[in-house]
Amino acid sequence: MINVSNPTLLEYLSDHLQVSALEIQLKPFKGGFSNLTYGLDAPGKKWVLRRPPLGKKISKAHDMAREFRILEALERAGYQKIPKPILCCEDESIWDAPFFIMEHVEGPILRNIMPEGHHLSPHFFKQLSAISLDVLLELHQLELEKSGLGNLGKPEGFVSRQVMGWSDRYSKAETEEILDMDHLASWLKQHIPELEHVGFIHNDFKYDNLVLSNFEQPEIKAVLDWEMATVGDPLMDLGTVLAYWAEAKDPEILKMFNLSYAEGNFTRAEVIEYYAQRSSLNLDKIHFYYAFGLFKVGVIAQQIYQRHVQGFAPDPRFAALIHVVKACGKLAVQSILTHRI
Repeated sequence: MINVSNPTLLEYLSDHLQVSALEIQLKPFKGGFSNLTYGLDAPGKKWVLRRPPLGKKISKAHDMAREFRILEALERAGYQKIPKPILCCEDESIWDAPFFIMEHVEGPILRNIMPEGHHLSPHFFKQLSAISLDVLLELHQLELEKSGLGNLGKPEGFVSRQVMGWSDRYSKAETEEILDMDHLASWLKQHIPELEHVGFIHNDFKYDNLVLSNFEQPEIKAVLDWEMATVGDPLMDLGTVLAYWAEAKDPEILKMFNLSYAEGNFTRAEVIEYYAQRSSLNLDKIHFYYAFGLFKVGVIAQQIYQRHVQGFAPDPRFAALIHVVKACGKLAVQSILTHRI
């Protein structure tokens, strides 16, 4: 259990934010599956604090200092749909792990079910589908060299490193044999596209990482959760978007990450068509990127499930994530065999 009343933490926050330690309130946000996010309040002031989860660290997925630097780089590049970065602490003696503080962007966030008290229309979701993809395209087309964003990643060999890296993570997190996931890892290694594209990518882009202006007229105020952002192949990012983009006909377990299955949303085929019409990238191999996206989502679920089994992530929701792993593997293998997305 994480102690949010840690005197050392409160003293640190008081010193750096110029507020009284006695007036600081730190409350966890519910609903996330990975890094821990807290509302940080003081009289007349609101921030957001992010830190890694309990248990072993997993690659760059929980690197708080890196996420903070990404926000700083985007801010310098003039990108406005971000929470302003405020403060980063890499001294683990303060709160057992690095953490950072950012601006609190006011606005609703869509989770995986209709927000209480609101009935969002098919027209709303059709608009949101297009607007969210416009934001994704804008990210993928950001200028890299003059802005300095190009320094945030190594695009050469990106696709191959991703396939090998996520395959390795799966092996280390595996708790039982899932043949579809094993087959998928092997297939991805054998079908890495020769052509690579380069752009700035978010790597976890879905509705619940978007702050909206309101539930009447969809407008995106900020994009959240930049810990996996880098410079690489934008089609790998699109593949992850497609993996999270659940449709009404999909298994129920895969609807726990995105409200894209609600009536009015684009289908995955329409997502691909919309993106292709507004991008110069070659989407002939989109089935590979979709399969990779499903594999990655499955691996992320497997990693969290492993931490749950080990006792580091007691949230009862996490017990069901092994079924997400199996569903991702099955859906990806079906897509490969049928050539449908």
